[in-house]
Amino acid sequence: MQSIFYDRARDVNHAIELARQHGAKFIGGGTNLLDLYKSGIEQPVRLVDVSRLALSAIEELPDGGLRIGAMATNTAVGTDPLVRQRYRVLSEALLNGATTQLRNMATVGGNLLQRTRCHYFTDPAFAHCNKRDPGSGCDAIDGHNRMHAILGASPQCIATHPSDMAVALAALDAVVRLQGPDGERQVALIDFHRLPEDHPEWDTVIKPGELITAVELPAMPFARNSHYLKVRDRASYAFALVSVAVAVDFDGGAIRDVRIALGGVAHKPWRAPEAEALLRGQAVTLELLARAGEAAVRGAQPQKDNAFKVELAQRAVVRALQTVIRKTGGQV
Repeated sequence: MQSIFYDRARDVNHAIELARQHGAKFIGGGTNLLDLYKSGIEQPVRLVDVSRLALSAIEELPDGGLRIGAMATNTAVGTDPLVRQRYRVLSEALLNGATTQLRNMATVGGNLLQRTRCHYFTDPAFAHCNKRDPGSGCDAIDGHNRMHAILGASPQCIATHPSDMAVALAALDAVVRLQGPDGERQVALIDFHRLPEDHPEWDTVIKPGELITAVELPAMPFARNSHYLKVRDRASYAFALVSVAVAVDFDGGAIRDVRIALGGVAHKPWRAPEAEALLRGQAVTLELLARAGEAAVRGAQPQKDNAFKVELAQRAVVRALQTVIRKTGGQV
């Protein structure tokens, strides 16, 4: 049996110092790490417990934005009155993910760092997984790949990112705050997760010893007009086949501004700037929304079992936009 050394951090600086000295992994709620440890995918030698750090506050920023501490639980964020009122899409995304018990344990920081649920990665019985064993190959490419990526994949990996929360954050122009041995820095959420390219084992741009301390949402008044649509095989706690997060600034029959992000289609939350540009300043018609759906997945390269995701994603974009527009009194 492998021994695991455990330390409890007193504060952020103490946590970073412990990680720097011993190359430890941080643990908050531990919901994903425990699964990976039991299957032998993760084999941490030392853990640094950061769950008791003072990083769970949800605070309004002077400019009207919101700072969400990395140790805030998914339940706390999803049910927070300010989140529900100002960033509805984030609340909907969180409450559509996992069971209540998991949401009560899982943290914002841990959610961002969770690893793919690709079964070729999570089951060591499959020998070839470049994410788990770099250079070994990718069994998913020739295997059953119904749940896998249609955008941004590479010959090295076609896994998808599993987070619902991260898709909503991508649509909200969120920023991740990090603190590490070299000090503090901020990374835009859309740049935080990596595409697989030649190194699918690198999930994010986080550096060794860095700790997520908070996620910040900018003031975005039209984020009140937002929606998270999750299409899945069953309504009860399944990962998304396709999901869409949208926020729409709708005025007098036209779209003044819009944000669109997709989940379940790529190795990271997939922002759709081409679709957004197509919609801005345009009068709403069903034809326009359909064109935006097509633009959102332009360049898709589906696998043998998941070509259906292309049309599904297009239709999901249209439906999510229609939902928000109708809620704001528009017609389409």
